[in-house]
Amino acid sequence: MRVVIVTESFPPDVNGVAHCALQTARHLAARGHAPLVVAPATAAGTEADAQAPCPVVRVPSLPLPGYPQVRVALPSRRVAAAITDHRADLVHLASPFVLGVRGMAAAARLGIPAVAVYQTDLAGYARTYVHAGEGAAWRRIRSVHAAADLTLAPSSVALHDLEAHGIPRVKLWPRGVDTVRFRPDHRDEALRRELAPNGELIVGYVGRLAPEKQVELLAGACALDGVRVVVVGDGPSEPGLREALPGAVFLGRRTGHDLARIFASLDVFAHTGPFETFCQTVQEAMASGVPVIAPAAGGPLDLVAHERTGLLVPPRDADAVRDAVRTLAGDPALRAEYGAAGRTTVEGRTWEAVGDQLIGHYADVLSARTVVAA
Repeated sequence: MRVVIVTESFPPDVNGVAHCALQTARHLAARGHAPLVVAPATAAGTEADAQAPCPVVRVPSLPLPGYPQVRVALPSRRVAAAITDHRADLVHLASPFVLGVRGMAAAARLGIPAVAVYQTDLAGYARTYVHAGEGAAWRRIRSVHAAADLTLAPSSVALHDLEAHGIPRVKLWPRGVDTVRFRPDHRDEALRRELAPNGELIVGYVGRLAPEKQVELLAGACALDGVRVVVVGDGPSEPGLREALPGAVFLGRRTGHDLARIFASLDVFAHTGPFETFCQTVQEAMASGVPVIAPAAGGPLDLVAHERTGLLVPPRDADAVRDAVRTLAGDPALRAEYGAAGRTTVEGRTWEAVGDQLIGHYADVLSARTVVAA
């Protein structure tokens, strides 16, 4: 199967869309298929593309104003040319909004089936931060996804949102987790002494430092005696968060084994953003054997079993986050119980397993097109 993955982000970018697109390309190549990636050009250049599992076509892009780590693709004929030159059997649209719109248009013109993967709650961002534009965001989302042969939602909440807004042909496709890289035995006592020299309980956040992530909700946890908050990631909110989270340790962006070592060395993982359609870092924490605190909204509702693998708290409630941290801080046995249950829960959620599910979705779309053509 020849597949063109049109993605709004790809490594060296570090985010959920980029990671999922990379894992998809890897799995397709490993299963003997022929993927090609089309992605925005990055400020860092194309050196990372040499490590990619398949060819990568870069489209000219500009940094998003106020958030230069995010690149927005410019109009280009390269998308249609790449699909044509690759002789694609199917086009995979990863979180389509700008580049993916062009990919959808090109696939439609060429008569090639398209699978659209919904990953970003753009309507939620518009509602909360712009206080307008939610309807426009959903119209944009609907125009792309309704044209696709199939839309894949990462969680049950996302699936219900899509269906409620009139998007047809939606199925569930979750995300995988690398259970070899992320595992409890990467816990590093030397790192723990470095982060918490007085033996504090270590509460970690991993992710982008941007307004929608609401990392400032960890301020109450910073004020608890015997607790050290550790923040991993970068983004435009970092200067403000350094002021809002006194005593927190900021480690910047970390990847690979270094990130896995940090995850496993946490006592508690806390995610604060209410707009996650999935939330990959929650799965990585669970794979690392770490109990999770997350908002009872979006993707975490599918991932965190309340009072079994962690604690779900009301969204945007700093007091609830603080109280959840206090509860887990005072009960080492409960932390161990939740962490072990989390690891058990995700052991079957490998990228290989969900990658095979994706290939099954592709096969269903191609079969349906064959039936219609006949």
